[in-house]
Amino acid sequence: MNIYKALRRQWRSGKSTILIAAGILTVCTSATVIASVDFSGEWKLNEQKSELGQFGGRSAKTIKVTSSDAKGISIERTSTNQNGEAVVRKESLTFDGKESESAGGFGNSVRKASAKWSDDGQSMIINSVTTFDRNGEKMEVKQKETWKLGDSGQTLTIESNSTSSFGESTTKLVYEKVKKA
Repeated sequence: MNIYKALRRQWRSGKSTILIAAGILTVCTSATVIASVDFSGEWKLNEQKSELGQFGGRSAKTIKVTSSDAKGISIERTSTNQNGEAVVRKESLTFDGKESESAGGFGNSVRKASAKWSDDGQSMIINSVTTFDRNGEKMEVKQKETWKLGDSGQTLTIESNSTSSFGESTTKLVYEKVKKA
């Protein structure tokens, strides 16, 4: 009987070891997947490959990602206003669920955004609410962006769904990585 108890204890101990090892392997693999998605660099919009939708014509013509790692991302988006002047919006987002705020952009808008990784760790999701003043009336645009790399990291696709008092809009923006000379 003592041999039976000893074998049973040893089997349970081995089972626990296997479960702990599997858990560690899962955490390490997830961290590796997330860290391997690097959006860093300069990106230029390819309008021919993009689906601009109703409001996509005002999308950022260039995006510069100055840092991108497992902790967060810093982004500069450059668009043009109705007068053809460059409008730059800078934001730094973390992947801990905390909301960040950036100002500037069109009509001195304020954007509150948070970022997270998709369940598979291959794309970044940014949820935001942008508030701006239009002719004395406060307007709000809710947006969900999904960022994904393709072509061995040479293209960045941003699929965006937004809702406002103007209605709903869907865009698919395709950016190509700017080659350094």
